[in-house]
Amino acid sequence: MSFTSLCPHCLQALPGGYDGDCPHCGRSLQNQNPEGALPLGTQLAGRYTVGSYLSADGDGLCYRGVLNEEKRFVLIKEYFPVTLCNGRNLDGTLMPKEGREVLFKTSRMDFKDLYDDLRNITPATGLSQILDVLEENNTVYAVEETEKGMTLTHYLGLRSRTLTPAEARTILQPIMEGVTQLHKAGLIHRGICPENIVLPIDGTARLTGYGTLALRTGGSELKSQLYPGYAAPEQYSAAEFSGRYTDVYALAAVAYRMVTGQTPVDAPQRKVRDSLESAHSLEAGVPTWFSQVLACALRLDPAKRMQTVPELMSALTDPGVANAMFERSDTQISTRKIMGASLVVIFVLMALLLWSLLRDGSGQDRTSAKATPEPTAAVAVEDPELVPNLVGLRYASEIKESSLYLRFRIVMTEEYSSDVAQGCVIRQEPAPGTLPEENQIIEIVVSKGPHLVEMPNIIGYTQSNASRLLDEKGIEYRMTIVDNDGSNAAGCVAKTDVTAGTKFDAGKTIVSVFIAGERDDTLVAQSTDTSSQEEPASGDTEE
Repeated sequence: MSFTSLCPHCLQALPGGYDGDCPHCGRSLQNQNPEGALPLGTQLAGRYTVGSYLSADGDGLCYRGVLNEEKRFVLIKEYFPVTLCNGRNLDGTLMPKEGREVLFKTSRMDFKDLYDDLRNITPATGLSQILDVLEENNTVYAVEETEKGMTLTHYLGLRSRTLTPAEARTILQPIMEGVTQLHKAGLIHRGICPENIVLPIDGTARLTGYGTLALRTGGSELKSQLYPGYAAPEQYSAAEFSGRYTDVYALAAVAYRMVTGQTPVDAPQRKVRDSLESAHSLEAGVPTWFSQVLACALRLDPAKRMQTVPELMSALTDPGVANAMFERSDTQISTRKIMGASLVVIFVLMALLLWSLLRDGSGQDRTSAKATPEPTAAVAVEDPELVPNLVGLRYASEIKESSLYLRFRIVMTEEYSSDVAQGCVIRQEPAPGTLPEENQIIEIVVSKGPHLVEMPNIIGYTQSNASRLLDEKGIEYRMTIVDNDGSNAAGCVAKTDVTAGTKFDAGKTIVSVFIAGERDDTLVAQSTDTSSQEEPASGDTEE
C-alpha cells in the first residue's frame, strides 16, 4: 500500500522520508524512541504513523501517533507486557517468553476484547474515544483520540484554592455519566484518578487511562499499575473481587482531592489504621452532608460502601437525597432491632397459646386431630417482603416522601418520555416481585415529560450542516432528495414539513427534510417560460 510519509511532529508531507530534520518544522526525524519500542515513523496497517514514545505500563507501550489520511494526532497503545515478553524481532514481531506463550496469548486477547468493547461504546459523554483496534506484529494496537488540554492533576496544581462542591460536581458530572455507561456495558475502569481525567480546551472532561483487569490488580501476572489514594482496597489483592463499587471509591476519592486539596490516605494504610479525615474537617466550606456522602463512598468494606455511580451522583447533587439515604440507613438498623425483639415476643406468645390450646380445663392434653393444625398454621414463617412495584408512581409525593420504602435505597435518574407523565417512574431495577437483598438498591428512571424542542430554521443549510444541527437538538428526521428547478443550491435544504420556530415532541415526531437535487435544466427552462408568459407586454398597460 503506497502512502506519503508525514512528519510526526507537524503533520506535513516528507518527500525525502524520515531522514535528517523536517523541512517544515525543523525538528529531528531521527529515531530517539528507547530500545525495544517501535522506531519513529513505523507504519501500522498503512493507516497510522508511529511518533514519539510517551510511556509504559504493565499492559504495554504508548506512543504519540498520526492518523495519516486525516492528518490528525492520535495515541497508539501497543500490547507489550514486560513480564511475559522477551522483546521483538528485527521485523517488529513480539516474542513471548519461553513457557509463557499461553499466558501471553490469553492476556493479549483480554487486551483486544477490552478495547473492542470500548470502541463499541465510545464516543460517549465523559469517555475518551477509541478510534481503532488492529492486530499486527503478533500483538494488538489500540488507537485513541487525543485532545488539546491538561490533566486534572495539572489543573489542580495551578489553582490557588480548592474547588467548591458545586465546581467539583460540574467537572465530574460527565465523567460519572461515562463511567455509568461503562458499567452498563459490563466494564469496570479501575484506574480513575486525576491523572487520567483530561480537561480539553473546549468541551467537557474526559476519562482516559483504560487498562485490563490484570493491570489494575495487585499480585496479578502483569506488572500492576495502581494509583495510591484512588485505588480501592479490593484492587490490592487478586483474591478479592472488584465491581461497580470499585469505581465509586475512586470517583469519591477524586472528589475528595478536589474539595480538600489532599489525596486520600492509601487503602492498604487505612486497613491497618484508618486515619482518613472527613472532608469537612479539612475544609470547613465543605457541607457536612457532602462530606458524609464521600465518607460513605470511601468505606473500606465494599458491602458497606455506596454501590453505584448514579447513587453517588444523586447524593452529591441533592442534600435531600443524601440525608434521606442516611436516615434510611439509620432507620433500617433500628427497624431490624425492633423487628428482632418483636419476633421474640410473638414467638413466646404463640408458644403459650399453643400450649394452652393443647390443654383442657382439667389439665388433660387435647389430642383431637382438628385442634392441632390451627396452631401449626399460626406459627408458620411469613414470606419475606418482595421488591415493590414503583413503576407509574410519582417520585416526589408517592416514593420520596413515603415511609413504605425506607428499607430500600432508592436511586433516581431522569430521562425524557412521551408516554409517561412527568415525575412518574418509567422503569425500575430490580424487577418488582423479586426477593430483595440486604440494603437492596432500587434504581428507578423518572420521566422528565416529553422532550419539547423548537424547530430550527435550516432552509439553505447544506445537508451535512443540517444533519449536525438536528442531531445536536435530538430531533429525529428523514431526508429526501427532491427536484431542483434552480431556485435552491444543490445539496441544500429546500424545505421541511415542520415550520421553523414550531415546538413539538421530539420523541413522537420525525421531521421530513427535503434536499434540493442537482439543478434540472428542463425544469429551469419551464420555470423561465412560465414567468415570461405571465409577464405583461410592454404595451399592455391600463389606461
